[in-house]
Amino acid sequence: MAEKILADDRLIVALDYHTLAEAQQLVETLGDAVSWYKVGMELYYSVGGEIVRWLKAQGKHVFLDLKLHDIPATVGGGLCSLMGLGADILNVHAGGGFTMMQKSAAMVREEAARRGIQPPKIIAVTILTSINETDWEKLGQTAPIRSVVLRLARLTQKAGLDGVVASPQEAALIREACGDEFLIVTPGVRPAGSSVDDQSRIATPASALQAGASKLVIGRPIRAAGDPRAAALAIIEEMRGC
Repeated sequence: MAEKILADDRLIVALDYHTLAEAQQLVETLGDAVSWYKVGMELYYSVGGEIVRWLKAQGKHVFLDLKLHDIPATVGGGLCSLMGLGADILNVHAGGGFTMMQKSAAMVREEAARRGIQPPKIIAVTILTSINETDWEKLGQTAPIRSVVLRLARLTQKAGLDGVVASPQEAALIREACGDEFLIVTPGVRPAGSSVDDQSRIATPASALQAGASKLVIGRPIRAAGDPRAAALAIIEEMRGC
């Protein structure tokens, strides 16, 4: 009998695939080693809500990463529609503003109460982890990325959301400013020796957790490994004790 693995709920594996079959194969390969998965635009736009329902049927937790960004009523309505899939975390762009975040989160909670279900966590994307200081300057920005991320995190908390998506390089600042209960989900996490790919503001799993991250989103270092399960277990081992 195979040894039972205790998954670390702080690890979220990104299912960045085009097909349901590819995503299912990775989930089945990882088995009990991973309990949380991220479904982003690439997979969701291809197969829709079927992947979320399938993951929930397998007993997995889901971060549905669609980054909604529109007028308040549209974002709120979109989140209410997505809530029916059963995802545990949904997200919006903090750049949509305080009113958008506040109203959309309130709409989700009101709709969840009407349905008699637990509402999902709602978090906001601050600044994409692929953006470096050069990209930032080309957008006409003059304030450092770190200071803007912190301002957006505080705004997100004031709007009543549960947390943010931010790079591990800003996690310590956000944790100090927003407290222990605020959810900080960090992409841009790469185990030592891994390829950076299209990320700019990165950290290792251990350093991200030590900085205050709540959950780590890791994709290619696991998906592209010759043995994805072994790669996931190595990352979990690195996270142990943090």
